[in-house]
Amino acid sequence: MKNSEILSHVDHTLLKAAASWAEIQELCREALLYKTASVCIPPSYIKRIAGSFPGLNICTVIGFPLGYSSTDAKVFEGMAALSGGAGELDMVINLGDVKNGKFKKIRKEIRALKEICGKKILKVIIETCYLTAEEKIALCGCVTESGADYIKTSTGFGTAGALIEDILLFKKHIGSSVKIKAAGGIRTKRDMIDFLEAGCSRLGTSSAVKILAGEESGDY
Repeated sequence: MKNSEILSHVDHTLLKAAASWAEIQELCREALLYKTASVCIPPSYIKRIAGSFPGLNICTVIGFPLGYSSTDAKVFEGMAALSGGAGELDMVINLGDVKNGKFKKIRKEIRALKEICGKKILKVIIETCYLTAEEKIALCGCVTESGADYIKTSTGFGTAGALIEDILLFKKHIGSSVKIKAAGGIRTKRDMIDFLEAGCSRLGTSSAVKILAGEESGDY
């Protein structure tokens, strides 16, 4: 698999709390140079990126990283992000609702976010490291039934990141309209290829450009 093909599936990511504008600018320049699918950045930088890097696809996070803010707060945050120039939202579900079996509430929240997104992309982060297999399966149904575009494994801030076995589980239980994003712990070219071959359409990683740009392959 060519590096350029891999990078076209990458959400080039920088979500650390102390990310500086200089670091965000470098991320954006790399995304444009290597034609990544998007940059995934903190909401506070959306307007500045939109003004400084016109045409760049901006992804941001909602209810991140713990997911337990109210639905109203997530909707407000999402509306602000979209009006500022974001093209994609990665929302975190309320894990407490999962543990309490409140899947109807989860579906309602996802639908509320998808309603404000319209044709723009909504990805739903379910944070697999905290879930049982049964909960993951139930959430595949929630994501599908609520009209979201992607199910996403992880925030990268939990106790573990993406696992191939979760991608394979998702493939069995999501609807045909739902795509898969793996995130967290994707640190090598082999990891990237394995997740794409397993069925992912997007990869969330801060490492892809550094790893692939370091190869003298000339296949960009």
